[in-house]
Amino acid sequence: MIGDILADTSMDCLKMLPYLFVAFILIEAFEQYSGTFTKKMLLKVGKAGPLAGALFGCIPQCGFSVMAANLYARRIISVGTLLSVFIATSDESILIMMGNPDAMAAIIPLLAAKLGIAVVAGYLADLILVKKTLTPKYSVNLVKWDDGSEEKGIVKSAWNHTAKMFVYLFFFTGVLNLGVEFFGMERISSFLLGDTIFQPVFAAVIGLIPNCAASVILTQLYLSGAISFASVIAGLCTGAGVGLAILCKVNQDRRENLKVIGFLFAIAVTAGLFLEFLM
Repeated sequence: MIGDILADTSMDCLKMLPYLFVAFILIEAFEQYSGTFTKKMLLKVGKAGPLAGALFGCIPQCGFSVMAANLYARRIISVGTLLSVFIATSDESILIMMGNPDAMAAIIPLLAAKLGIAVVAGYLADLILVKKTLTPKYSVNLVKWDDGSEEKGIVKSAWNHTAKMFVYLFFFTGVLNLGVEFFGMERISSFLLGDTIFQPVFAAVIGLIPNCAASVILTQLYLSGAISFASVIAGLCTGAGVGLAILCKVNQDRRENLKVIGFLFAIAVTAGLFLEFLM
């Protein structure tokens, strides 16, 4: 039985490899050739910052959340722009869905929901948290999300990302398949607080993990039917990849960091609960 589960898991993950590889090549090319342009755009957008931040945040992976954290630490962008990038970021989620033909239909609703939430939350944050100064309060040592992609080249870097993602997918998909086999989907969903208002809260907590594993877990749970659309939205709204870790590293004001994380969590939970009741 375990052998059959591992074989099915391997086949499911292998089918996704070509899609993931092509997607990572496109992402690597975009990040290498448009990084400077994106930074200049965020510097110039002014009051349109939350809208621009949300649009850039929709691009897969967490490179833009890292950039936003650095720019905010120097007070170059507002807290609303920072949060709009964080909320719109889905890390590896979109790439996983692109690699799964059966999940393609879920991409547009997911992006549309996160984009809308990010824009509203961004402008709300600029009104409530009020951090718009463009002058640095202190010197900041910027932290780059450097995985060596520029030195390795686009194709090699894309392959490394694909291999890493395959390992994540194989592990979490295998664990999920084993769980379904031994316990059944209903018990797993119940364990994850399914059909309750607490599931979006639970998902939002998972999303706070500053690693791409969080987006992989949430996406696989959603695709398997273990968590709802509202819950995956809540989880992916807090899931800014390593952006939160970078913010805590480069921004010296710890209380401010806690306010940003608290606001992010509150928005994610509120949006998740609203969608849960709506749907």
